[in-house]
Amino acid sequence: MANEFYALMGRMRNITRWSLMRNTFSENIQEHSHQVAVLAHALALIRREILHLDGPDPDKCAVAALFHDASETLTGDMPTPIKYYNPEIKAAYKQVEHIAGERLLEMLPKELQPFYAPAILESDETVAPIVKAADKLSAYIKCVEEQKAGNTEFESAAKQTMDSMKAMQQPELDWFIRECLPPFSLNIDQL
Repeated sequence: MANEFYALMGRMRNITRWSLMRNTFSENIQEHSHQVAVLAHALALIRREILHLDGPDPDKCAVAALFHDASETLTGDMPTPIKYYNPEIKAAYKQVEHIAGERLLEMLPKELQPFYAPAILESDETVAPIVKAADKLSAYIKCVEEQKAGNTEFESAAKQTMDSMKAMQQPELDWFIRECLPPFSLNIDQL
């Protein structure tokens, strides 16, 4: 195979998230990846420009976030309760994701593969914590939006996700939660 990479990335819109839950509105991994990229960029900027802490380049964070679920174009979206059920399943799924990522890279021209590898394989250890935080933040925002629409199915997920974000102990994430998250519960007239 050669050069199928971009066509597969276009199919991200066909992979639905939150498949085990009743959704007021569906979300696909393309929409999710865009939101995670916006949030990762913001978190990296907050870390550097507001908190004056060392950290990864915000642009690298945004690119890594755009591709953080790219392997799901080959694997589909594995629901979180299954993916993290126990250490063996988590490790096996990480291996599947890595193999899928390598396969995706092979679909690019050889000259481009090194530029995509850190994002697709999630191998930049300085960027990974920011993208992980943005991914959790995106999940929490989905919970808030569902609850705002009257969907109580997301109450437990919201609590678990908030607890998980607090446990990350990332000052840029804590700042975002405190300063930027409250407006997500407002409607358009309140904004």
